[in-house]
Order: sequence, then structure tokens, then C-alpha cells
Amino acid sequence: NHLIVSAIEHPAVLETCRFLETVGYRVTYLEVDEYGLVAPQTLRDALSPDTILVSVMLANNEVGTIQPVAELSRVTHEAGALFHTDAVQAAGKIPIDVDALNVDLLTLSGHKFHGPKGVGALYVKRGVVLSPLVHGGRQEGGLRAGTENVPGIVGMGKAAELARDTIARAADVARLRDALHEQIVRRLPDAALNGHPEHRLPNTLNLTLPGLRGESLVVALDQHGISLSSGSACKSGSPEPTHVLIAMGKPAEDVHCSIRLSLAHDTSAADIDTTVTALDRVLEEMETTVRFLPCK
Repeated sequence: NHLIVSAIEHPAVLETCRFLETVGYRVTYLEVDEYGLVAPQTLRDALSPDTILVSVMLANNEVGTIQPVAELSRVTHEAGALFHTDAVQAAGKIPIDVDALNVDLLTLSGHKFHGPKGVGALYVKRGVVLSPLVHGGRQEGGLRAGTENVPGIVGMGKAAELARDTIARAADVARLRDALHEQIVRRLPDAALNGHPEHRLPNTLNLTLPGLRGESLVVALDQHGISLSSGSACKSGSPEPTHVLIAMGKPAEDVHCSIRLSLAHDTSAADIDTTVTALDRVLEEMETTVRFLPCK
């Protein structure tokens, strides 16, 4: 009855685990380092004879850090447990090979690679037996009752095909991301990168901007046509600091001064210039107005 997950999982995993704790399961939340990485030894120390499942996301949705999933799954299998990875954020951005990762279960969501919302996929390794959560009809091989969402399924399948081309542009997207990072640092020299400097998604840029409240920047840049967030998009508007940066050891005041910018496969150099121009205008406005709250 023992489950192990990382402390920086998406709420889709964390909240499920918290519910399972109320019905008798024991859950261990793995610590991460300052980059958001789970160390294989940390997992090895947490495993016990009654561990049935380990879940560590392939790539974090807030800072982009890519986990050593192949190594973590190997450690898990040595202990006789199953390994699941949430690959929702990674899909369409980096190659995903279930054989190379050696995972038993892997989840995807279509909207993360420009597919329709409300449809996802679960990869189940041959030999892994699941019990259905929804009972009724025998659709989806008896695993999920209910008439299939054919438009959603077809749309997600087509989006997955097209995502192969977007993955091929990953290096270009990463160069644009780094160019944006460089321009921000020129204007705000104290800006600090959150996440691993190398092992991260090519489209994700999460920064702490000391002295500037992330929420204020989100609102101000939105007025200039630039969309960004001060945490997970799923928790946008929440006053609570993001659990990801807290788990990475960031002080609360730094967390409140953090922003996340995400690029798409069709982001252009002109888009980067537009963003930088908007940032310049916002910074000028901040010098003449009191509506931007300082980070405290």
C-alpha cells in the first residue's frame, strides 16, 4: 500500500495521492535538489517491500527540468514496483520512447501539443494489469466505460503526428528561449534561472526577478499582449506560492518574484523582440507608478 511520488508533481498526481492517503495508502514525497531533480539514491532510500508504484514526471511543467526517468525506473524495478511517468509537459517538445525510458505506465494530454482539450492517453506496458475506475460498458478494452470521444481521439492522434515536426524544431526553440533569457538579464542583471540549466525543456524559461512581484508583471505584460504566468497555468490566480519552487528550496519571497515564459514551436525571433519591447515599456511604467507591489 506504499506509493512514492516526487514533491514537484503536477496537482493531478499530488492531489490524487493525498486522496489515497485518506483511504489507507502510505505516500512518500521525494525531495528534489535545487534544480528540481530527483536523485536515484533518494528514490532507492525511499523504496520498501510494500511499495507498489513510483510516479515521477518526465519533465516539470513549471521549470522544465527533465528527470532521469530511465535510471529511476531501473531502480524502481529492482525493488519489484511499477513505474509511472507523467509525460504531459514533455510531449511535443522532446522525443518520448517508452522502451528507452523503461516505464510501465505513461500519461499524455492532447492539449499540451496543440491537440483538442479533454482527451488524453495512457500507455500501459504489456503485462501490466489495471482495474477500471469507471464501470459500465466495455469500451477502451474494458478500462474506461463510456462512448469514446472519437473527434477528440482522432484530433489527438493527428496532433501527435504533427508534433514530430515540432520536436524537430526543438533546437531552434531553445535558441529563441536563450535569446529571450539573455535580453531579460541585460535589463535585470539579478534575474536568476529556476530549473536545470541544461536538462530542461527547450521551450520553458522560469526566472526569479528580485524586487519585482511576478503577479504584477503578469498583469502588466498582459496589457501589452504578452502572456506569461507566475506559476502553473492550472493554479493561475492562486495566492499560494508554487509548490515546485518551494520544494526546490527557494525562499517564499523569491517564489513570489518568479515568472514562467513558455515558447511554442511557431514562436519567432520577432515574437522575442515584441516581448522584450513590452518588457521595456513595463519597466518604464514601474518607475512612475505605485501599482506594482514589491516582493516581500
